[in-house]
Amino acid sequence: MSEKLGFWLVWILFSVYAFIFAPPDRPETFTLIQKLIAGDWQSTNAYIVALFNLMGVFPLVFACMLATDGRGQKVPAWLFATLSFAVGAFALLPYFGLREPNPTFTGKKGWGTKILDSRLTAIAISAIALYFLVYGFYSGNWADFIQQWQTSRFIHVMSLDFCMLSLLFPWLLSDDMERRGMTDDRFFTFIALVPLVGALIYLCLRSPVVETE
Repeated sequence: MSEKLGFWLVWILFSVYAFIFAPPDRPETFTLIQKLIAGDWQSTNAYIVALFNLMGVFPLVFACMLATDGRGQKVPAWLFATLSFAVGAFALLPYFGLREPNPTFTGKKGWGTKILDSRLTAIAISAIALYFLVYGFYSGNWADFIQQWQTSRFIHVMSLDFCMLSLLFPWLLSDDMERRGMTDDRFFTFIALVPLVGALIYLCLRSPVVETE
């Protein structure tokens, strides 16, 4: 119970900070978002381009985890996973506050679960993430990114959202590994602490969930 309350408290504090105490947004934020969505990246700092796209990758990572974690939960995991594509951790924190420990998987996997549980899906997601990581670190302007992080609510909150998602992932690891019969968790527990990259390595290497009658 205390763990659930902790997630709700973090959600409230994170929301209050994002909408009240984060830096004010710039007038050109909407134009920036339009350009990022349209792929018009020439005049935009590569770090911002990479972060924006990685914030689309991270919800896919959580969707791959929630596809099996949601089985047997009282709340529809797919709803929180879908909303996370728009608002990131703001959608996932309530799920963590509502979910119950779920170390087992019973029944058959539906087609959606089969896709999200597939190693090929994990490799494809990892390839996309790797592209944007390399793109950002190779072409980005760090000084400009810090300046924009300090003055733009959109970039400021998006960065913190990425950090929050990185912190949330390890909380799903123990149950997911137990569902798959993976007993030696020392390696995966360690790499799960590496933001995004650790989660991608885990998805690529984890054992498949075994279906039951």
